[in-house]
Amino acid sequence: MLGQWLDWSLDGQLPAASQGVFASGTYHLHAPGILELTPNTASQGAHACIFSAAIHGNETAPVELVGEWLSGVEAGSISLGAPVLVILGNLPALKAQQRFLTTNLNRLFSRELTAKGEEPDRAKELMAAVDSFYARHAELPKLHYDLHTAIRDSRYPRFVVEPFADSSTDTEQWSWLAAADMQAVLHQHQHSWTFSHYSKHYHAAQAFTFELGRVAPFGHNDMASLKPMQALLTALSEGCSPPSQPATQMQFFQVQHELIRHSDDFTLCFAEDTANFSRFEPGTLLAQDGNSGEFRVGDTPLHVVFPNAQVEVGARAALLVAPIV
Repeated sequence: MLGQWLDWSLDGQLPAASQGVFASGTYHLHAPGILELTPNTASQGAHACIFSAAIHGNETAPVELVGEWLSGVEAGSISLGAPVLVILGNLPALKAQQRFLTTNLNRLFSRELTAKGEEPDRAKELMAAVDSFYARHAELPKLHYDLHTAIRDSRYPRFVVEPFADSSTDTEQWSWLAAADMQAVLHQHQHSWTFSHYSKHYHAAQAFTFELGRVAPFGHNDMASLKPMQALLTALSEGCSPPSQPATQMQFFQVQHELIRHSDDFTLCFAEDTANFSRFEPGTLLAQDGNSGEFRVGDTPLHVVFPNAQVEVGARAALLVAPIV
């Protein structure tokens, strides 16, 4: 199962069969990078789970994490008790070990998308796969964990982003995330067309973007630090109640502002290697733009997350957040 799927996804080698069985369920190879697992018997606490990785092609730790979990399912050491859709997102970028090829796939997940090209076409394929999966399991609560690593160091190496949507997040999720050793939670303040946002906005799923450390090549990730995350994926796939810890051990942040690059003449006014969640005091100059001018911190300190001055014009160059106290 796993070998066939990876051969098809990464090498273009067509599988001998698109469906098959394993000890606790059946599998369906829908397309390169899209694998569905269905349990022989769904557990009472099962969710319709989506685990996605490689939406950015150079983020390898989530691919290794999902690979280890899938190996356990195939070997029988993990007994499937919930339907799971497993996704590897940007396959050409994954093979090239690049973040993306032409445009950031994780800004394209909108049903209003009209752009053409390799990454827009892949976004449409993945959105259709999500829609079909949730429709097949409409009786179950929906869940989507989109797994990433960050391009820089962070004062909180493992954190999650909660997408903005009208639907609420179940309180139990925070306890599960705390037990998975997530250190911070970032609440989005407006729509941002990421993959996890797609599932939360259009399907009211329990959905998050996970940042699981810093980008590293295959074989150089600190997988030991992700054992609690592995335990969370395992419990959900078994349809069991995951481990739980007090949510208070995580620091919660709220997005206050998005820095957008409006022109080619754009600069972030701090060091390129500034860590995520670094704090800036009132009055600090953070950005200068040829069209929109300068941006300074207002009356209260702000922390910067995901700074990247090299984004396309019109794209987000940083999030500015404040702790929730």
